[in-house]
Formats: sequence, C-alpha cells, structure tokens
Amino acid sequence: MARLIRKEGNLKYALSATDACIEEIRPGEAIEIECEINCNGGVITSLDSKVSLENVKLPFVNPATGPLRVAGARAGQMLAVHISEMRLDRLGYTGLWPGIGIFPDWVRQKEFGIQTRVMEVKDGFVHWSPTRRLAISPMVGVIGVAPVHGAVLTVDNGQHGGNMDVQEITAGNTVMFPVNQDGASLYLGDCHALQGDGECVGMGAVEIGANVSFSVALHDKPARMSWPRLETPTHIATIGCARPLEDAMRIAFEQMVYWLADEYNFTDSEAYMFLAEIAEARCTQMVNPKYTYICKVAKSHLT
Repeated sequence: MARLIRKEGNLKYALSATDACIEEIRPGEAIEIECEINCNGGVITSLDSKVSLENVKLPFVNPATGPLRVAGARAGQMLAVHISEMRLDRLGYTGLWPGIGIFPDWVRQKEFGIQTRVMEVKDGFVHWSPTRRLAISPMVGVIGVAPVHGAVLTVDNGQHGGNMDVQEITAGNTVMFPVNQDGASLYLGDCHALQGDGECVGMGAVEIGANVSFSVALHDKPARMSWPRLETPTHIATIGCARPLEDAMRIAFEQMVYWLADEYNFTDSEAYMFLAEIAEARCTQMVNPKYTYICKVAKSHLT
C-alpha cells in the first residue's frame, strides 16, 4: 500500500533550496501525495462558486506539497519520478484573470474581467456544460526539485522543473530532473483534469485538486542533461522554459540533440538533421513567467 503524504501544513509557494523537508521517501517506495487546487483550497465548493480578488493573492497560487527528501539523493545525480495514478477531486474550474493570459491588457487590466467556470469532473469526463462534456486527461502542472540556489515561485519554472504545465507529466510516464541539492527536495502540485496546448488563459486548464501516486529512482545524470526530460511508453521528450518562445523551443531541441547523440549513436549534427524530419514539438503553456516547449521523438525511430 502506498504511503500517504498529506497536504495540510505542507503547502509551499516556492521550490526552495532551504525549505525543511516534510518527509523522507525511499527510491522504489510507493507514495501517494495530496495536491491542493491551484487557488486557495476551499473556494471552489459548488458549481456556483466564484473566484474573487479576495481569494487570489498573486503570486501565492499553485501551492505545491513538499519538499520531500529522497533518501540517498546527491547533487549531480538524476531523479526519475514515475507517476502511476492520479485521482481527481469532484470539482474543477477554469477562469479569466485580467493581466494573465496570451492577450494581457497590462496597463488597464480589464479584458473580460474576472470570470469563473466551475465544472463537475466525474465518470471520466469534465462536464463543461449541460450539453458538452470533455474526456479527462489528468496531468501534474507543478513538479520539480530544489533549484541550485535560493527559491523559485510555483508560478514560475526553470531547469529545476516547477510550473511547466506539460500534459505528458501524467500517469504511466516518467519525468526526470537534474538533482541540485543533496536529498533532491521534490515538490508536486497544480494538477489539471484537462489542459489545451498553450494554456491560453491564466487559469486556463481545468484546475483541480488531486491525489498523485508515484515512485522515484536515482540514476547517474547524463553529462549534457541540464533540463527536465520525459519518457513515455512511446516517446522520449525534452523540455525547455524561456522567454521569448523561440528560446524555449531552442532549449528543448538542443537537449534532444544531446540525448540522441549521447545515447542513440548519432553525432550532434546528425541528431540535429534527424529532428528536422521526425520531431514532434509544441508549446504547452505561454501564460507563466517563462514559456514551456516540449520536443518529442517516437521510440519507433530509435530502434
């Protein structure tokens, strides 16, 4: 049976190199962790609930549960987090918030005003309206380890992970991070029942609380790995976060060139040319302080 880690008293709004760890977990151990909804748990209690100025105190959103100390983890290693299951709460929501989204009105901060759409999530579907339902595709929006130095807010992201909002970070897949601090200090939060590419509004996924079951493993870090990586049953993938958007894409492609060259018998230039033919790439979100881009390669091309 998985060991349950509660969220109460353990929520953080930054991934930090100095936070005291709440619990220690062991490689291979089955863990279940409670993740709070992105905006002040307890606000979304019915289909009539509304998010207001009083509820949202930016940048204190996307609470992450943690940090968890990984027994035996040492700076310079690679931490692999395999997600086995996600159990979602019954209610999720999406919303508009002035100044956040892909069309921000920075000066007037008017746009469409504050809007909240609460949806029931049950039987494998998001019930978007009485006549429209969407199949769920759960994911973990915030996941990462302590950065090299200091702290990074949970609305942000970087080489340590954080608020990457990548749909492939889900059950059945493994996400990998360079370990920057002894113990790793792992955080998880900001789960979504469903998210479209780009996450075009600031609260633009179906934000929801969830229980995430996972286990971790420790490996030698590949020499040229400096950003998070992903592995699914069918693909390997690299992640880059930056502004402008093209720099996030360049990071993701650079990291994939290194992975292909170092582990799949390509030269750097061959890997670069190979990606021109077979890369699957897209922006997963462009509403955080830094955008996220993913580059995927089907394993069928690598056999």
